Amino acid sequence: MSPVTHSPVSQKQLQELYYKNLTLTKEDLKKAVNEDQLIVQAIANITELDKVCNLLSKRLREWYGWYAPELSREVEDHQEFARLVAVGEKKKTESFGADLKKEDVQEMIFLAEEIMHLFALRKRHEEYLKIVMQEYCPNLLELSGATIAAHLLEMAKGLKHLALLPASTIQILGAEKALFRHIKTGSRSPKYGVLFQHPLVQKARAKERGKVARALADKLSLCARLDFFKGELKAGEYRKELEKKFEVKN
Repeated sequence: MSPVTHSPVSQKQLQELYYKNLTLTKEDLKKAVNEDQLIVQAIANITELDKVCNLLSKRLREWYGWYAPELSREVEDHQEFARLVAVGEKKKTESFGADLKKEDVQEMIFLAEEIMHLFALRKRHEEYLKIVMQEYCPNLLELSGATIAAHLLEMAKGLKHLALLPASTIQILGAEKALFRHIKTGSRSPKYGVLFQHPLVQKARAKERGKVARALADKLSLCARLDFFKGELKAGEYRKELEKKFEVKN
């Protein structure tokens, strides 16, 4: 029996195979970039901006405090404080601050202006998230707001995974450290994670917040499934149910 012989592959065939695989790889990479990843990147940058704004705002308060210490006491909001410094808010005549040179104060003003730019960038990212989510997950956006919805998608690794999670898990997303501590040491189990930021939970009495977070997680679980399977818009109805149940008044 004669051995089977294979005809050698030509250089031209190898090149064609290479370019075909290259084309398929490019297509796969393009398909890999979806709304989940865009949302995750945006909310991650918002988180970083929050950290930077908070750090620089504290530095500005300390620095400007040498010149006009009363302003920091009167204005708690970091963004408003930076705005007042940026527009050249004059210190009071009876101020205990030092009499600094114009160029010294100007450096503080430069810092305040840069902080304002960072706050503006954060707001722009939030608006971008709303645009993406309005098309991709309108129910989640409607019930939880852009920031919380984005954090939920980030922690769940996408809309599909979020839609598959039980409500009890959604309730404590963002409280992983507390949950691990509970499992390890027997400390109190967390009642909420990122949902603590939701207005419904914030407005509830302290002893009721766990109950509100649980009910909210139930509705968010339904919202995630509706959005993933492209169902109807019911988030507004869910919000009214929750507000009525917990007697939330605007």
